[in-house]
Amino acid sequence: MSYQSPTSNFQPPDRPNVLWICTDQQRADTIHSLGNPHIRTPNLDRLAASGVTFTRAYCTSAVCTPSRASFLTGRYPRTTRARWNANTEFSADELLITRILADAGYDCGLVGKLHIAGCDGRVEPRVDDGYRLFHWNHHPHPDWPDNAYVKWLAEQGESWERHYRVPAESRHAYPGMPAHLHQTTWCAEKCIEFIRERRNGPWLMSVNTFDPHHPFDPPAEYFERYDPDALPGPAYKEGELDNKPKFQQVDHQGAYHGHGLSILRLTERQQKECIAAHYAMIELIDDQVGRIMQALEETGQLENTIVVFMSDHGEMLGDHGLYWKGCYFYEPLVRVPLIVSWPGRFPAGVRSSALVELHDIAPTLLEAAGLEVPDRMQARSLLPILTGEADPDRHRDHVLCEYYRALAHAPLDANATMLFDGRYKICVYHHSEPGELYDLQNDPGEFDNLWEDEAYSPVKTALLRRAFDAAVVQTLDPWPPQSGRF
Repeated sequence: MSYQSPTSNFQPPDRPNVLWICTDQQRADTIHSLGNPHIRTPNLDRLAASGVTFTRAYCTSAVCTPSRASFLTGRYPRTTRARWNANTEFSADELLITRILADAGYDCGLVGKLHIAGCDGRVEPRVDDGYRLFHWNHHPHPDWPDNAYVKWLAEQGESWERHYRVPAESRHAYPGMPAHLHQTTWCAEKCIEFIRERRNGPWLMSVNTFDPHHPFDPPAEYFERYDPDALPGPAYKEGELDNKPKFQQVDHQGAYHGHGLSILRLTERQQKECIAAHYAMIELIDDQVGRIMQALEETGQLENTIVVFMSDHGEMLGDHGLYWKGCYFYEPLVRVPLIVSWPGRFPAGVRSSALVELHDIAPTLLEAAGLEVPDRMQARSLLPILTGEADPDRHRDHVLCEYYRALAHAPLDANATMLFDGRYKICVYHHSEPGELYDLQNDPGEFDNLWEDEAYSPVKTALLRRAFDAAVVQTLDPWPPQSGRF
């Protein structure tokens, strides 16, 4: 799409519904029409063809809680103080976009994860979130009595224990729950029920699948569709971590600070089985997205519904010798899928290469609904791009990503920030050396750390200053506003 100067300000004809689908731990390179020939995602391909795809969308944190708190408030993780998983509570003075929409007359529902507060051994404590319907389930395993997914299984005379078995010989990738009983399918079922409800006003439905988060355990019938031997293995060069931060060297021995999955203990075939399982989980998600979109069409609501498809962060999947997530900022971990569609209102088939942060979604949805964006939000609305009034390839000069001891049991010095300007990426590990500097134009795979390269010293110095300014000023809480002269 070519850039055209704005001719008018966007005026919503009425308040659109919002279908907000957020997967967990899905990489940006896992959609067929966006360049992955190995995965089958026909429904996501159709969604991309009907709307705007942001090919350079980045999470503000590559860990669940800080990322989700950020995109639900339009504020950076450091600002929300939800900086890590397992936080005792979510700050009561933070304002979720769902609360704003509910106050404006939206009927808001959630199915699946919320995860803006810790839920290890307990049901996640709710805040004033604005959800009228709340089918909460953090992950499929039956760890809590108050688990909406497990209750749904019981209503059908089924149970998790009856169907889920981890093979003794393999814990890297294995068949899990059958598709018709899967948590992803349950999310779609509850979403479709919500869509079919009779109501007079607009609605927002937040659909949060746990997949394709590890463990790599898709339904057997989906797993069997992929031949691991036909897939490329992880992007990893032996010895590439030698001049990189210690956190990566530790996680190379096992994810989550040495305790989890390690590429060193997997054969090449097993590494590819993890990839196959990841793709299989996404294919199930794709099928359920198709069912949800069909329900929108059947109820006559498709043309007045904004559909957002995204993930909270990515997955290393063996790239750089790493699995899952941690204190690092490689593209597979921080760049995520983001598709936004509103048939007849937003242009179809647009691919935007603008630098975008996930928390930009919050002010975007508010503006699309004709509502005022609170001045406490730090994000920037994507609406001018979505309406064709702005250059689709320009939004931000850089993106930020934060990691502040974000995973449980993280070392005290596991604190880092990333700034990426579209070519150069600098990663600063506070109180720890070395950092990372990559030239993605010449090294898109991020294999060669230029931190100590004298030829790049001027670039490094300029980016350090820029990253410092951004971390201090850009994440500075704008609330409360100033008033008076002194």
